[in-house]
Amino acid sequence: MIETIVFDVGETIVRDDRYWASWADWLNVPRHTLSALVGAVVAAGRDNADAVRLLRPGIDLAAEYRAREAAGRGEHLDEGDLYDDVRPALSALRQAGVRVVVAGNQTARTGQLLRALDLPADLIATSAEWGVAKPKPEFFQRVIEVADAPPAHTVYVGDHPANDIRPAKAAGLRTAHLRRGPWGHFWADDPTTVAAADWRINTLMELVSLSE
Repeated sequence: MIETIVFDVGETIVRDDRYWASWADWLNVPRHTLSALVGAVVAAGRDNADAVRLLRPGIDLAAEYRAREAAGRGEHLDEGDLYDDVRPALSALRQAGVRVVVAGNQTARTGQLLRALDLPADLIATSAEWGVAKPKPEFFQRVIEVADAPPAHTVYVGDHPANDIRPAKAAGLRTAHLRRGPWGHFWADDPTTVAAADWRINTLMELVSLSE
């Protein structure tokens, strides 16, 4: 029985189009250049932020976030950044009695922006707010704590095998790999992804059947 479903944020709940476009504009490089570098680091299995570091070696990302906010070019999320299946799926899950949690590697500001969207979720939290990020085991221990359900009755949903699926599985959670975004598509058929995923889905609506 599935009691709680926990969702990653980037490329699970929200599209990353705006995120990467805003970084390209801030760094004054063509958007397609940064997009291509994102694809390159995904294919190499490297951290997403390495795409920015390739453009600006030694960049202090935390300092750049602060500079962007000060310049009025900080993070932004609105309804258009959500994938189309988010509200229908989350609403259906809650109606079925499933606890819905959103928790991913994001800034505290992103947490504020997500909560302002009034999503049909019982809790929204980010790694910056928790003080620990995926794929560290401590992040998934926090997931277990807020799930209010045994790990075997909790599903973590995400697109990123190395950050989401494999560490969630190692923590004892059930896992659903979402074929969405660069990581979700490129690594979908990798043997380690297949082995670690209890379910492999193409849309969040497929999760509704887990609660039936």
